[in-house]
Amino acid sequence: MNQPAALEGSTLFTDRSVVITGGGSGIGRATSVLLARRGARVVVADVDEAAARTTVDTITAGGGEAVAIRCDVSDPTDVQAMVDLAVSTYGSLDMAVNNAGIAHAPSDLHELAVEDFDRVIAVDLRGTFLCLRAEIAAMLTTGGGPIVNMASNAGTKNAPGMAGYTAAKHGVVGLTKNVALQYARRNIRVNAVCPGTVLTEGLAAYGADMQAHWSEMVPTGKLGTPEQVAEVVSFLLSDASAMMTGAMVLTDGGLMYA
Repeated sequence: MNQPAALEGSTLFTDRSVVITGGGSGIGRATSVLLARRGARVVVADVDEAAARTTVDTITAGGGEAVAIRCDVSDPTDVQAMVDLAVSTYGSLDMAVNNAGIAHAPSDLHELAVEDFDRVIAVDLRGTFLCLRAEIAAMLTTGGGPIVNMASNAGTKNAPGMAGYTAAKHGVVGLTKNVALQYARRNIRVNAVCPGTVLTEGLAAYGADMQAHWSEMVPTGKLGTPEQVAEVVSFLLSDASAMMTGAMVLTDGGLMYA
């Protein structure tokens, strides 16, 4: 099946800079590599700097342009340094993908450790807020740009045993809607991608039997891949989605409605 013309080729994002948090693995790495292949100049941010550098090495080996930075998105100083690096290296910040996130182990609420709840909220929700805050401030000086937040289908429904994660991702959805409306007249578009179960490195470690079990739960009968989610992110950053802001884009194989 042919791609839409607006998404073809390696020049879609030429001369446009982008910061991608959580870019050292999974969806973040796939998105970093895809956007670089389409011409973007990428700041790969991750709390694991070595992983971020591995992503950069993959990009530069393919002829792309990228730099790495260690960034704990729950730390406002780290987040500002990430945005400053994009501006100092590439002249401006044109796009952003707020992908960094963690989850806690499934647990009944009364047994969920306060520390685990706090950390998920700090990374997934506070981190998205801090990134939006710094990114928007930079974008307002250069005419705006598109932003994609990584939510989850857990941000649109219940995820049993995942109270902290569900609360955080519902918060990301709320932030996305609020900020999209607030900055719509200032040429800043903000949308969210809501993946279901995605076959990242972490999920692959559970083995083939568990992967088959999870696949059976998805109406399409298969797990998503980081590369498939990256394509949705690319679309939301492109001019092909120019009339989209405040949208929650489910990429879960129909799991939301199962």
